[in-house]
Amino acid sequence: MNLRELVENQAKKYKDKVFLYWKDKTISYSQLNELTNKVGNFLYDLGIRKGDKVSVYLPNMPEYVYLYLGIPKIGAVTGPVNALFKPREVKFVVGHSEAKIIVTIPKFMDLINQIKSGLPNLEHIIVIGESIEGTLNFGELMENASVESPPEVKIDEKEDPAAILYTSGTTGFPKGVLQTHFNIRRNAEMIRDFTDAKEHFRYMLILPLFHVNAQIVTVMAPLTIGASCILTPGFSAQTHWQTVANYKASTFSCVPTVLSILLRMPHENLDLSSLEYVVCGAAPLPVEVFKEFEKTFKCKVVEGYGLTEGTCASSVNPLPTETEDRRKVGSIGIPLPGNEMKIVDEDGKDVPPNIKGEILVKGDNIMKEYFKNPEANAETLKEGWLFTGDIGYMDEDGFFYITDRKKDMIIRGGENIYPREIEEVLYSHPVVSLGTVIGVRDKIYGELPKAFIVLKEGETITEEEIIEYCKKHLADFKVPKYVEFRDDLPKTPTGKIMKQPLREEEEAKTGKIFNS
Repeated sequence: MNLRELVENQAKKYKDKVFLYWKDKTISYSQLNELTNKVGNFLYDLGIRKGDKVSVYLPNMPEYVYLYLGIPKIGAVTGPVNALFKPREVKFVVGHSEAKIIVTIPKFMDLINQIKSGLPNLEHIIVIGESIEGTLNFGELMENASVESPPEVKIDEKEDPAAILYTSGTTGFPKGVLQTHFNIRRNAEMIRDFTDAKEHFRYMLILPLFHVNAQIVTVMAPLTIGASCILTPGFSAQTHWQTVANYKASTFSCVPTVLSILLRMPHENLDLSSLEYVVCGAAPLPVEVFKEFEKTFKCKVVEGYGLTEGTCASSVNPLPTETEDRRKVGSIGIPLPGNEMKIVDEDGKDVPPNIKGEILVKGDNIMKEYFKNPEANAETLKEGWLFTGDIGYMDEDGFFYITDRKKDMIIRGGENIYPREIEEVLYSHPVVSLGTVIGVRDKIYGELPKAFIVLKEGETITEEEIIEYCKKHLADFKVPKYVEFRDDLPKTPTGKIMKQPLREEEEAKTGKIFNS
């Protein structure tokens, strides 16, 4: 069934049961269906049709959920936009997706006004909150929209996309991942079945809703179960455990950084009686953090692995039972039901257990394709297999481990950062002659970017000025934490900058491993 049918069926089955908790507000399954109908109807009235993209540029709020589930009801495609992006990044994502509408809040209007002239496909700006001249008001549109089902649209759940999410790429700009109705529903069902979640579960959503983990693990999974979602504005270390207690949360999904931060906060006299387990993914979880968290909070951690190209999750370390604990700490687990995983060498041939190679994934959750990017599709999708770019191995018991990254990627607190994008910004500065970026291990965030720069002859600039320049053009999480000036950078005979010598230097100097 497609997402429209899923929402409608669950509304009939669960009716007045609470689906969404938000502060002191509750939304039932029936209300969710009506609200998403309203979204579909007003968008249809504005001329949005099957295949059209609608960008959602919002912080966490209930309206985000209504849009995420309402836009696909008329066959249109939801386009989440990272709320941390700067003008250059927002312009690319909205423009490349050919979005006809962007839904936002007054806080982001200054940014949108800077870029809207460069977005020829954009027809309407919809603002949630106060009315702004030249825009449409979300509240008024919802008030005037019908609660009845939107016009019928023929949707092929396996072929028609429901969402387009942009994931960082080595070309310097993100790639648009097209996820079908089938991808989204099936991946949510895989997570539901593997974690043995029940209807009484309450999933606490603390990650940003533009992140696929929040969408699939803490919105779609509970929707397929008949469970509930506790929506929060975002992660707050100071109030996190109190929120768990107040709402009787059964689980929450997070990135490793969150677990590290919670371990460093006061944690005496906590009421964790409702908590069944914690889901952690989006970046490698240090073994020490895994063990310390379980010991400190007496709560099991379920570690998973996946990519946006795989909708969300492809493997999970098995959940312990009363009689058995099959988990292997440090492993990314075994494939979810409906998934296959294997390791291949550089020629694409399968390798034996305990031999390193590239991790490949296959299953119902693998994306349709990258939008308008045939070269990347040909490189990434082959005979149904997704080439992840992650290096690892499978042990003799079928458990998978990540040891490296083929792609030159930095993961900061679960956010993917590709050095090439930062390097392009560095090269746009008039005093920079050469620049390169590597990842530095960090106890809290996992990795942080460090820039190495060679200045043009006779030019001077400070580390602080470089960082401030990057802040104007990049989301804050992408801005280099460290800047080092060099007279030259190591190069290959053909002139290509070599990063490995820099990583080795830093490792020798600090004892830390740099993206190696």
